[in-house]
Amino acid sequence: MSKRLVVDPITRIEGHLRIEVVLDENNRVVDAYSSSTMWRGIETILKGRDARDCGLIAMRICGVCTGAHYWTSIKAVEHALGITPPTNARLVRNLIAGSLYLHDHVVHFYHLHALDWVDIVSALKADPYKAAKEAENYSENPWYNSPTQYKAIQERLKKFVESGRLGPFANAYWGNKSYKFTPEQNLIATAHYLEALEAQRWMAQMMAIYGGKNPHPQSIVVGGVTCVQDIKNPARASLFKELLLKSRDFVLRAYIPDIIMAGQVYKDEALNGVGAGLGNYLVYGDFPLDDNPHYKAKLLFSPGVVVNKDLTKVIPFDQSKITEDVTHSWYKYENTDKPLHPFDGQTNPNYTGFDENGLLKVNEKYSWIKSPIYDDIRVEVGPLARMIVGYASGNERIKNYVDKALKAAGLPLQALFSTVGRTAARAIETWMISDVMIEWIDQLASNSAKGNLDTWTKFDYDKLTKGKELKGYGLSEAPRGALGHWVRIVDGKVANYQAVVPSTWNAGPRDYKGRMGAYESSLVSNITLSNPDQPLEILRTVHSFDPCIACAVHVIDTKGREIAQYKIDPVSGGMCYV
Repeated sequence: MSKRLVVDPITRIEGHLRIEVVLDENNRVVDAYSSSTMWRGIETILKGRDARDCGLIAMRICGVCTGAHYWTSIKAVEHALGITPPTNARLVRNLIAGSLYLHDHVVHFYHLHALDWVDIVSALKADPYKAAKEAENYSENPWYNSPTQYKAIQERLKKFVESGRLGPFANAYWGNKSYKFTPEQNLIATAHYLEALEAQRWMAQMMAIYGGKNPHPQSIVVGGVTCVQDIKNPARASLFKELLLKSRDFVLRAYIPDIIMAGQVYKDEALNGVGAGLGNYLVYGDFPLDDNPHYKAKLLFSPGVVVNKDLTKVIPFDQSKITEDVTHSWYKYENTDKPLHPFDGQTNPNYTGFDENGLLKVNEKYSWIKSPIYDDIRVEVGPLARMIVGYASGNERIKNYVDKALKAAGLPLQALFSTVGRTAARAIETWMISDVMIEWIDQLASNSAKGNLDTWTKFDYDKLTKGKELKGYGLSEAPRGALGHWVRIVDGKVANYQAVVPSTWNAGPRDYKGRMGAYESSLVSNITLSNPDQPLEILRTVHSFDPCIACAVHVIDTKGREIAQYKIDPVSGGMCYV
């Protein structure tokens, strides 16, 4: 007899993601539904604004990858105006974005996802001497590897456990049969979890050097960047490179070895395709490597679409084939029930609630996230998509890093199509980004030393926009996946704005044909719970996407009441009426 299981909230970060699954009599997941329970309205706020201000407002979509929305929005306006930023601005933007990748991926693996694989309490049983020896199986020079170090970590953990307050390690399913690391392996990963707290600080500092602050960088403007003094100062470049090399060291000596260890221990899950999902992958492409105009430059991440895991064919990407459907979303479209391209997108809330048992009305509307569709195909976006599309495209840099990681773990390419593979792909691209950033910071420092301080492309906004209707799109690869902002500008003001974010692509509900989104599909991909009261396997697979629902939704009162009104006085400042 089947039964419904609810996991809510499932995220360890911003936003409220609710997962409902149907289990059969063997506790195998046979159906799944993904729902976001809050609404996003930033598109409505942007209407009527000066388009040059979009970036600063749009970055408030999220509190984590703020920068990704910032530069994607700026890019959309630049595309509408026909502006290409100069070399130094391209390099600075790549360095800021690269810093976000390092920070975001390290935080994701250790602080948002590792506890799905690592049994913290088991680490107390480990032999510190054996742990130090075990670490040498995955790295020639493991990060801070000594019995003394591991023993000190154990003492810290022991105090947590004896006090009955596990702090960040509370509310987990310690002892679950799906945990497979030995006590020594758990101790190694736990040590790196704690040391990653320091490492991620270096990466945040890197973003602040050229971005001005973290989160919410401030130095990117339509046409270029404003951090001229930082580019001129060689000490800033030296500090950036010092932090980058320290970060890269952590990635190579802790993160990558831990992923190789996980790949070997959880090998069966990878080979059996546990959590594989749709098998269709979409990449917009990003990190321009030359100064050609937007979408004409050579890119670090190859754009394209791979369907049905077929690595022999990459379909060219075309943004005009993107639509959003609201059949099962708490929205309504005026004058049509067909999916809409973002340039024509609408944001009209239509909340119809839960059923009488407090469950999702899965045959009706059940999420605040729309259902993005590419050329009438449901797709997955994110690091795994970037590695799959890059590999299939013959991107030599990506192929090299993927092959090295798989060889080290002793796994075939097919293993990538799994929850394990999705987690590994994020680490592989962190490794690659940390290497290529060295090239970018050296090039920026060289330009400055030669007196090239050009950081902005001059333009006349009024002349470009007065009496005209312009359209532009910003396409980026945020750490979580393909991120797109579409803007229509009339006489210099925003007439319509739509953002299709990574978590929308992956967390979207069923579409008008009843087809699943990426989260839903991954959960019906060979997942069986060892204990239905401890849905660890569900957490593991959904967390492998790095869900961050803040991008997809914003605040709403559950009873539909108005929360506040804001009136802005242009003379004396803002007033808030709550």
